[in-house]
Amino acid sequence: MAEKTTIKLENIKKVYHVGETMVHAARGIDLTVVEGEMVAIMGSSGSGKSTLLNIIGCLDRPTEGAYFLDGKDVSELDKTQLAAIRNKKIGFVFQGFNLLGRVTAKANIQLPLIYAGTDNKEMDDRVQEALNWVGLSSYLSHYPNQMSGGQQQRVAIARALVNNPSLILADEPTGALDSKTSIEIMSVIQRLNLEKGITVVIVTHEKDISLYCSRIIQLKDGRVISDAPVSNPRSAAKDLEAFPEEDMEVAG
Repeated sequence: MAEKTTIKLENIKKVYHVGETMVHAARGIDLTVVEGEMVAIMGSSGSGKSTLLNIIGCLDRPTEGAYFLDGKDVSELDKTQLAAIRNKKIGFVFQGFNLLGRVTAKANIQLPLIYAGTDNKEMDDRVQEALNWVGLSSYLSHYPNQMSGGQQQRVAIARALVNNPSLILADEPTGALDSKTSIEIMSVIQRLNLEKGITVVIVTHEKDISLYCSRIIQLKDGRVISDAPVSNPRSAAKDLEAFPEEDMEVAG
């Protein structure tokens, strides 16, 4: 059976105008990611990582080129159409968690379902299932300030997966976390990839984090300069076993 393509970028270019200056943030990027891959995108500041992630996430449109998501050309869709695609097909995880501080974990996770018009019973079931998946089954009523950074990121991951997306985009998901908590978060993301088959694209500047992926793409000056498989991706679950149990974060 032929592999299904989740992401296909063809000659993607993105130009920003900053005053009278033209900034070429993407310079003819070609990229294909098949269903079930877990890909890391790396590069220094200004390499085009954020621009590429915004285009893949339907948060921005390319100046030139074509972008196909699950076989559909989304390059020319308007803002309303892109928003619908984002809510249906893409889950986002950010470095700063992006949780609403004045509402509970349940209310934060419900947001994509509310936008999708999901009924209350199904909403409750899917929120609980998502929290179960990230190891926070009893945290429905917790507020962000009652949780550690790692727990907040787990809630953010639960929110990303609650609509059963085909793609999860993670922008520096461990950037605000210590090393042990970072591995815990990568263990959750790896499980989603391996057990649910969700395609994952991670932007990271950390080489250690990229080695949990099956493929590493390097950007420089808006171009792909390297695209190589990882021969033996690290297992975050196994790496966690290297830490004493008393040092591990209690997830709930």
